[in-house]
Amino acid sequence: MSAPSLTNYIVKRPWLKRWMTPIAQWYTDAAGYRRLGLKFDDLIPEESETVQKAIKRLSSKEAYDRVFRLRRAVQCSISHTLLPPHEQTKPEEDVEYLSPIIREIEKEAKEREDLDNLVLRK
Repeated sequence: MSAPSLTNYIVKRPWLKRWMTPIAQWYTDAAGYRRLGLKFDDLIPEESETVQKAIKRLSSKEAYDRVFRLRRAVQCSISHTLLPPHEQTKPEEDVEYLSPIIREIEKEAKEREDLDNLVLRK
């Protein structure tokens, strides 16, 4: 899940952030997942054990909403249609809901590994 990122570098430089924001917005819109009613975190592959744990930690409403969005997107894909504009995901609705849980699980795993490798000396 953890891939190298330039986000921190860009955010710390206001001039670079101002320059990159329109490009990022265009790219996100061009990806097309919002037209199917999906959020960005819906695109995270579920094969990882960490992601499986994160999905289990979702509240029942968030888990239901996630499954509903995925099934609706599959149906749109099968029928080769897009959702009407009022049902598409708006940029302000596209917030992280799974990524913070994934980061928390990765942090717990690292802490567990550090504690397991702890050497005590008398």
